[in-house]
Amino acid sequence: MFDHTRDESAVDRAIREAAERGAFDNLPGRGKPLPQLDDDSEDWWLRGYLRREGISPDLLLPPSVQLRKEIDRLPETVRALRSEREVRDAVAELNLRVVEHLRFPSGPRIPIRVVDADATVARWRAGREPATAPSPARPEPPARTRWWRRRSS
Repeated sequence: MFDHTRDESAVDRAIREAAERGAFDNLPGRGKPLPQLDDDSEDWWLRGYLRREGISPDLLLPPSVQLRKEIDRLPETVRALRSEREVRDAVAELNLRVVEHLRFPSGPRIPIRVVDADATVARWRAGREPATAPSPARPEPPARTRWWRRRSS
């Protein structure tokens, strides 16, 4: 019989003794597959890291693709804004980055244009108007006569 305790390191011995005592018997997740084994792509660790840290995977895209996606999502982005000034500021900030990209392009060549602020504001206004017709004015209650006038008649 081979005596494995002689060639065993201190760490290996501590693990073996803990296993013999049953210290690993009731661990959470015992018998369940490891989560990263569900994803068989090469960058499973990167996707897991981004998900754990709450980072958008869009940050890994080339700048031209990021700008195009942001332009496409602009109507949803400005829908939450409260004033026309905020909408115009958001469009101006996006247009500034688009112009900068057009001056010094990088990444794949994707057609990107400056966003029309007036058209965006018009769509924003149209989305904010109530979809239902205004309710009719409430009829006024009949004029009440004073109690002393009712008694005298």
